[in-house]
Amino acid sequence: MRHSVGYLELHARGELRARAEAAVDSLRCCRLCPRRCGVNRLSDEKGFCETGRRARVASWFAHMGEEDCLRGWRGSGTVFFGSCNVRCCFCQNCDISHVPAGHPVDASELARIMLELQTAGCHNINLVTPSHVVPQVLEALVVATEAGLRLPVVYNTSAFDCLQTLRLLDGVIDIYMPDFKLWDEQKARRYLGASDYPEVARQAIKEMHRQVGDLVLDEHGLAVRGVLVRHLVMPHALDDTAAIMRYLGREISSNTYVNIMAQYRPAGLVGADRFSEINRGITRAELTEAYRTATQAGLHRFDERR
Repeated sequence: MRHSVGYLELHARGELRARAEAAVDSLRCCRLCPRRCGVNRLSDEKGFCETGRRARVASWFAHMGEEDCLRGWRGSGTVFFGSCNVRCCFCQNCDISHVPAGHPVDASELARIMLELQTAGCHNINLVTPSHVVPQVLEALVVATEAGLRLPVVYNTSAFDCLQTLRLLDGVIDIYMPDFKLWDEQKARRYLGASDYPEVARQAIKEMHRQVGDLVLDEHGLAVRGVLVRHLVMPHALDDTAAIMRYLGREISSNTYVNIMAQYRPAGLVGADRFSEINRGITRAELTEAYRTATQAGLHRFDERR
């Protein structure tokens, strides 16, 4: 089974460069994400994400801890960007997601990183928390494509993404991997710092699915195109899990590939005196119930690690 990489076709007809130029120009009054800060990032002004003209890269490597269909046998070529446009109080990577960690890179350097991961044998380029650096990613892809990049690109996101930004990526991104964290607005306000997260995520995931459809695997079990949704099961949030699974099964597709994640643990700002209600791991019973509600919603494609 052979699949073409979408951005190669766009580049061949000059559309990738045009998208990159339009995206970079939008930094003059940045409304890339739902925060809609309106700052001039071309002049290095900084809004919520604390990121100016250049993206910041905290680390990059062949990641062997991702889903089986992404990591394969040579790893997923993961690029961790500094900062994030949500502030999950429980984030296990808060040392890079809550601050503009790493070093600033221009298009050439980010392209070099992508090409280095390809040379290392990685199966894909996995962009982690890229919502606030879409223009920088697009301009780097132009450079990398001209230098021989041919890997599928994974957009690994919280799903707090604007529709107009996602449309810039139509035909560019091969695999969308959004989280769908919470359904309840009050929980989203308390734990994510964004009460509008549930509605934004619903619309974002619908747009992602419109672009690339259900997840397609090749003959080796590697993801080549489509949507893979992650959902982290949390204490006292099984109602959210059930609502999210119903939405995915009924409004997106019953063939949606879902990773129901069991690895929640207190991290980040969570402790006995802050967010004490989620200051524990989940139970086996909670995880079992999460899978039951997913199956009840008609979903049947799961990452099997529990």
